[in-house]
Amino acid sequence: MKPTTRGFLFLAFVLAVLPLALPNAYYYDLAIRIAINASIAVGLNLLIGYTGQISLGHAGFFGIGAYASAIMTSRYGWPSAVALILGAVATAVLAFAVARPILKLKGHYLAMATLGLGIILSMVIVNETDFTGGPDGMPVDAFTVFGVQIVGEQTWYAVVAVMLLLVTRAALNLIDAPAGRALQAIHGSEIAARVAGVDTTSFKVRVFVLSAVVASVMGSVTAHYVGFLTPGVAGFFHSIELVTMVVLGGMASVFGSILGAVVLTLLPQLLSAFEGWETVVFGLILMLTMIFLPRGIVPTLRLKFAGRAA
Repeated sequence: MKPTTRGFLFLAFVLAVLPLALPNAYYYDLAIRIAINASIAVGLNLLIGYTGQISLGHAGFFGIGAYASAIMTSRYGWPSAVALILGAVATAVLAFAVARPILKLKGHYLAMATLGLGIILSMVIVNETDFTGGPDGMPVDAFTVFGVQIVGEQTWYAVVAVMLLLVTRAALNLIDAPAGRALQAIHGSEIAARVAGVDTTSFKVRVFVLSAVVASVMGSVTAHYVGFLTPGVAGFFHSIELVTMVVLGGMASVFGSILGAVVLTLLPQLLSAFEGWETVVFGLILMLTMIFLPRGIVPTLRLKFAGRAA
């Protein structure tokens, strides 16, 4: 059995038995937020970790999905599933439109361009007060399927757990396919990949759109789960948080992305005892982790264990 298959089965086992260890709604809420962040991080890792294209604007795509669902369902009474799909389609169209000019840039120029895109999307949400509620935010109706509302932490946990498994399986399949090897070739050397016959622009655009759509769908899910949106969901700091999950867990590692999401979602809760100093301790932990685990947690530990085994 391949290591990735074992990892996927282990993830499925953990998600299946985890409810047995969740004593109350607070822990269910944490598990749901972890699954949402992990799904976005897995999609973002395809772009950053496997293709080598930095994005500091993915919270903007998250915001598009979240506010598209919120506006269409709460203001116009559209079905929740239709709103989710239309939000994802709108995100895909926008991501496709901006991907070609943006992805021609490299390194910090690309990072700055995606940062600018995220800021524009965030400002649109803040300023369009008639639709989004502006800085005050807006309430979101419950997700309804054929007249049945999805409510309760246990139900939402089941939904996001299945979605995380689907995103993870899709990412693993993509990586094992020729398309995945093309993405890794682009990360290694774009010129060499082009010489080998890889249509680098097409692959970069497609993975950019794919990661944006994943963020948009999870934004829609978050909007209905939380029930209230503020512009912060599309803000710069949320984008940085998502990128940090990928880097901390391990770039070019699907399971590293999931672990990064687990760590960065739980740490603020665990550090609440350091009253007033939790941010300092949080930054110190991240610094030490990156100093001693420079490739990210999962890839560094994998290399160390492989070295000992050899």
